[in-house]
Amino acid sequence: MQFGLSESQEFLRDSARKFFAGECPSAEMRRLMETDTAYDAALWSKLTDQGYTGIIFPEAYGGVGLGKVELMLLMEEAGRALLPGPFFSTVILAGSLLEAVGTPAQKKQYLAPICRGEVRAAVAILEAEASWNPADLQLSATNRKLTGTKFFVSDAAVADFILVMTRNGVFVVDRKAPGLHISPMSGMDLTRKLYVVEFANTPAEEIGGDADLTDPFDIATAALCAELVGGMQRTLEITVEYAKTRKQFGKPIGMFQAVQHQCADMYLETESSRSAVYYAGWALEENAPDATTAVSIAKMYASDAARTVGNRGIQIHGGMGFTWENDLHLYYRRAKSSETAFGDATFHRERIASLVVDSIAVLGEACVAANPAIRKREKNCP
Repeated sequence: MQFGLSESQEFLRDSARKFFAGECPSAEMRRLMETDTAYDAALWSKLTDQGYTGIIFPEAYGGVGLGKVELMLLMEEAGRALLPGPFFSTVILAGSLLEAVGTPAQKKQYLAPICRGEVRAAVAILEAEASWNPADLQLSATNRKLTGTKFFVSDAAVADFILVMTRNGVFVVDRKAPGLHISPMSGMDLTRKLYVVEFANTPAEEIGGDADLTDPFDIATAALCAELVGGMQRTLEITVEYAKTRKQFGKPIGMFQAVQHQCADMYLETESSRSAVYYAGWALEENAPDATTAVSIAKMYASDAARTVGNRGIQIHGGMGFTWENDLHLYYRRAKSSETAFGDATFHRERIASLVVDSIAVLGEACVAANPAIRKREKNCP
């Protein structure tokens, strides 16, 4: 692939950076994170006006119709600004899930309003076992009624509807449905509120039966990695600026080789993660055979790298890195929260191993089918 960005992609990246700098500076981000929901209707309206709420969705549903690489660029800038609120849960996660499993009528009913910025949505995945593997889900729908509990549901309090993943399909539940109870729970990331969602014989509409959920999960995972890259980049910038101005023994600490090595390592981790994320976005857009593997590689690397960059940034700041007024701890909170979301590094290493083993098995079966001599030899084996 061509790793250089096109002129239109560079324009999108630069305009997104200017937008977030103007509409969601640090002071505004901190104001929103102190609220109960971290949601602001005015900011959401501005995101809609920019076309961000429909960035990758078809124009038939009110979207902009851009590609996955453009999504990675947008999410990187959103992560750089620590964008609070339900953008990720609504547009990236719920939107991708609806596009993958919904019928045309359901997309017009649920996806189109998301693209137009008229509604917000949440996706309920995790249960008591806290597994990110859909095969481990226990909650099932009976006669289109749900009974059970979902944990760590982002932005459920401001959602107009909730998509619920179950063992026997994906269901949509209206925010005002009877038997639905939403309660807040504590979370590491103060800009992304988490909730417990309980269902008690709650009516639901099925939107996906045995649909393959790999694509929407991969899109959401890659977008989360792009957010991490943006956070790493901003952490690096804050740290380098501090190293240039903070003096010790009459010299800026950035002149000391030990500090320079730390900053160099932060730069390496950030750029390596960015390359992995961009490739994952390209692979998803082109439906490359290794797209799923590329996403797992990006998540595996970025999960560890974001934590490392945060650690080094705080270490270089010394005592200042632990103060509430410094934004570093907010980026570190986002990094720690996103590290485990959609599977941590261990989860994705195991996923990569499974993909490799499965591909070898398929290749072996193809070789046997293409060569009768191999099949004959296998039959003669004791």
